[in-house]
Amino acid sequence: MLSPEDAAAVRMLPSQTRTAAAGEDLIRQGDRADASMIVLSGMLARYHTLKGGGRQYLSFHIAGDWPEAQSLFLERMDHAIGAMNAVAVAVVPHRRIMALFQRMPSLGFAIWRETLIDAAIFRESITNIGKREITARLAHFLCEIFYRAKAAGLVKDDTCDLPLSQTQIADALASSLTGINRAMQALRKTQSFELRGGRLHIRNWRRLAEYGDFNPSYLHLRRPLRMS
Repeated sequence: MLSPEDAAAVRMLPSQTRTAAAGEDLIRQGDRADASMIVLSGMLARYHTLKGGGRQYLSFHIAGDWPEAQSLFLERMDHAIGAMNAVAVAVVPHRRIMALFQRMPSLGFAIWRETLIDAAIFRESITNIGKREITARLAHFLCEIFYRAKAAGLVKDDTCDLPLSQTQIADALASSLTGINRAMQALRKTQSFELRGGRLHIRNWRRLAEYGDFNPSYLHLRRPLRMS
């Protein structure tokens, strides 16, 4: 967690607000990035584009996230970042960020920690895709989206945004559309959640978390949430 001084310094960084519509790329695979983005609203996704045009979604990012902090240190982007719905981001030049790190090293350590948490989420995703059957895989995915949204203060009445089609969820979870459809139907029978109109409503958190074998420790929150 940033100190009040560090948080104030970040807010003072010069930035431009950029908006994008659903389906629009903000960064393409292979681009040279000279600025970083902080999500202000909406949902972004990181993804790989395959030779045949298919996508593998790697991670999803909501308000408060910094989805490509790695671009500060990498010459070219090895993945793309696109909007899942209408989004707004704050674009901050790399040179300004690096100058701030030199003046306030604690900020550099904070970003380093965020990239390590990012790596932990990737590791959990690999385990989820590789070792859980598809219905449990889907339950775990829904739990992570909801838990992170709640930690960011984006949950109201046990509901958060999840602006993904079943095809996009299938791509994220390395499944076919048929497989995700069947998993969705099976999981709905547990009466633990409802997904409709791009909104995820949790009806029974404990049941969904148990089904998905979800343990949020890999998110490394300094103050773990109390979930009802």
